[in-house]
Amino acid sequence: MEYRRLGKSGLKVSELSFGSWVTFGSQVDVDLAVNCMAAAYDAGVNFFDNAEVYNKGKSEIVMGEALKKLGWERDSYIVSSKVMWGAKENPKPTQMGLSRKHLVEACDQALERLQVEYLDLYFCHRPDPEVPMEEIVRGMTELILRGKVFYWGTSEWSAQDIEKAYEVARQYDLIPPTMDQPQYHIFHRNRVEQEYAELYNPDAVGLGTTIWSPLASGLLTGKYNDGIPADSRVNLPGYEWLKEMITGEAGKPRLEAVRQLGKVADELGTSMSRMAIAWCLKNPHVSTVITGASKVEQVKENMEAIKVVPQLTDEVMQKIESITAGLAE
Repeated sequence: MEYRRLGKSGLKVSELSFGSWVTFGSQVDVDLAVNCMAAAYDAGVNFFDNAEVYNKGKSEIVMGEALKKLGWERDSYIVSSKVMWGAKENPKPTQMGLSRKHLVEACDQALERLQVEYLDLYFCHRPDPEVPMEEIVRGMTELILRGKVFYWGTSEWSAQDIEKAYEVARQYDLIPPTMDQPQYHIFHRNRVEQEYAELYNPDAVGLGTTIWSPLASGLLTGKYNDGIPADSRVNLPGYEWLKEMITGEAGKPRLEAVRQLGKVADELGTSMSRMAIAWCLKNPHVSTVITGASKVEQVKENMEAIKVVPQLTDEVMQKIESITAGLAE
C-alpha cells in the first residue's frame, strides 16, 4: 500500500481506505466489522471513514466497538466523522446543521460513539447556507485548538464555498479546510476533474480529496449487467434513487458501457471493480479512495486494485475514455 499526503497537509493517508456508509449497523455487525477492518488494516489501510448520519449513529457505534476489540495503537490509524444532518431519526433544529453549537456537540457525541479521544478528520457533510461561513470556520478551528479534531474538511461543497472558507480562515487567522469528500468515479467526474482544478494548487488552497463511491454504488462492479438481483439493496425503501440510476434512461447506456468496460478488465486479467478503483487512483489529485464492503472477501478484492494501477497505460485509459464518452457528468 502506498500513502499520499492529504492535500498540502503533512498527514499521509493510505491510497485505499475503508468506509462504513450503508453497511455498518445494518449489514455489518461488530464481529464482521472487526474482520473487515482487520483485513483492510493488514493490507495497509490507515483511514476509516464514518459520519453521524450513517444509520443514525449506529455505524459509529459499531465501528467504535470494533476499534475497541481490535486494540490498535491509536497513532497507527485515522478515523473520521461528518456533521450536518444529526444522528436522530427526527432531529430538532439544534441537533443538525453547522451551527457552532451542533459542531461542538456532534463532535463530542461522535467521540463517544467511536470510543476515541479525538477525530483525525472531521467533515462538514454538506454546506449549510443558514450559517455564516465565519461561524463554521471558527467552530472547526475551536475544535482543533481544543484537541478534539486534527484536520477539518468538507464534503460535496462547491469550489466557491471552499474558497470562501479558505478566505475567511486567512482573514481572521483561523484554520482552513484541508480536504473535501466528493463523489468520484468513471461516470461522475466534473467536480473532481474540473470544478476543483484550481483548488489543488499547493500555493493556494492545496485541497486534498477523500473520494467516495468509486464503484458508482455497485454499477461499476458489473453486478447489474443482467438485471437487479432479488436480494440487492436497490430493492429496499430509500434506494429508489439508485434504482433509477440503474434502470432509468440515463442508466441504460451506462449499463452497456459497463459491459464494454468489463471486456477491457478481462483483457487486463482483472475484475471490473478492481479496474474501476484503480482508475480513480490514477488521478494524482485523489488523496484516498474510500472503499466499502460487507464481506471480508470484498475487502480483499478491493485491496487488489492497487496492483492494477500500473496496467492502466495511456492506451487503456483511452479505451475507457472512448467507451464512456458522453456518459460522464
